[in-house]
Amino acid sequence: MARDCLGNAVSLDDPSALAGIDDFVEGFIASEARAAQVLAWAERDASPLLQAYAATVHMFAESRDAPANARPFMARAQAGAARATTREQRYIAALRAWVDGDTDRALALLEEQVQLHPRDLASLKLAQYHAFNRGDSPRMLRLALSALPQAGDVPYLHGMLAFGWEQCHALREAEACARHAIALRRKEPWAHHALAHVMLTQGRLHEGHAFLSEVSDTWTGLNSFMVTHNWWHQALFALELDRPDEVLALYDQRIWGVAKDYTQDQANAISLLSRLELAGVTVGQERWRELAQWLAGRTADQVLPFLDLHYVYGLSRAQRPEAAVLMDRIETHAAAHGGVWRDVALPAARGLLAHAQGDPATAASALGQALPRMLEIGGSHAQRDWFEQIHLDALLRAGRLTGAQNLLQQRCLSAPESVRLRRQAHALYHRLGLAGVADRLLP
Repeated sequence: MARDCLGNAVSLDDPSALAGIDDFVEGFIASEARAAQVLAWAERDASPLLQAYAATVHMFAESRDAPANARPFMARAQAGAARATTREQRYIAALRAWVDGDTDRALALLEEQVQLHPRDLASLKLAQYHAFNRGDSPRMLRLALSALPQAGDVPYLHGMLAFGWEQCHALREAEACARHAIALRRKEPWAHHALAHVMLTQGRLHEGHAFLSEVSDTWTGLNSFMVTHNWWHQALFALELDRPDEVLALYDQRIWGVAKDYTQDQANAISLLSRLELAGVTVGQERWRELAQWLAGRTADQVLPFLDLHYVYGLSRAQRPEAAVLMDRIETHAAAHGGVWRDVALPAARGLLAHAQGDPATAASALGQALPRMLEIGGSHAQRDWFEQIHLDALLRAGRLTGAQNLLQQRCLSAPESVRLRRQAHALYHRLGLAGVADRLLP
């Protein structure tokens, strides 16, 4: 029986299709675009795992159309499952659960897979994705740790470990794992990403900017999310260091435009334009209008609340009527499904819409209701920080200065290199009648 690049046994109708399996497995865990080449292989080989991997690629579209596009491949995978290995059958079952909308079952099956086959790092990566989308960082870490004894030679596992540690706020461990991954393979963009998170969290802004500049030459052949998201992190460092021209250039040349139809690239663009405006930079309405053309078809998605919240803000900032349509559909979805959609996404959407429409009082109240549970909608700490920045801006605009001072002072203390925060704090302390002692309050 053939074995994939990580040593896992695979059943194939055509032995040459092993190249397609390896393109997906290593491409997926390395964040490389070649993972999508499995789609072409799946058109000419009916091997069950190959079909399931093709279905996975379609599901990562994260759109309302993704399950329908994945189902033909899923049907072929299930039709051939009897001749597959038990490992392959479990992966097929997990994908079927995901396609059917049962992510609880999908995650449980993938976690079982990792326990039984710790070198199945594609299953591990997918399990971490599902855990990440529900804010379950301890599970992300537990999954990666369970594979470490048998897969410690694989650099990409250490990148997965690094991000798990970082999302659990264990920054020292995260940095050690990221640097180990990079020592094993300099081109490990997920480890670069994890280390950027660590440096941003610790306020090491100049160091983080220099680090990403140094390793950016390796960001070749990556999927659009990975390359645009790492540049997005570079833009965050530049924004804190008060380099708006650099940030705008990164937006125009590196972050927006690689795959304009992809959900995660859209979310990167929305949050970065907004962060620029929150920092007092004029981005121009044309950028919002151009971006919103690609968001207008997202009103019926309701796949991940993290994404819908970005869409509603972007559509509203562009003054598109679809913002109201999307808000209505979020209301309907929240009423039907309850849970995180009702308790977190719905008030957050109301707050974001209010902020974009110039109603800071409503924005401050609605976002204040959602923020304590924002973890549950997924996204990283750095991504969810956007919601906190909008909330802070709403407090300032609504004249709730005491609450704003409490939040802003903590931010300044954690990021003493941030020129943006220092400027924002000086303006606030002037309004509070404390301009004369502002420098004594700030680090």
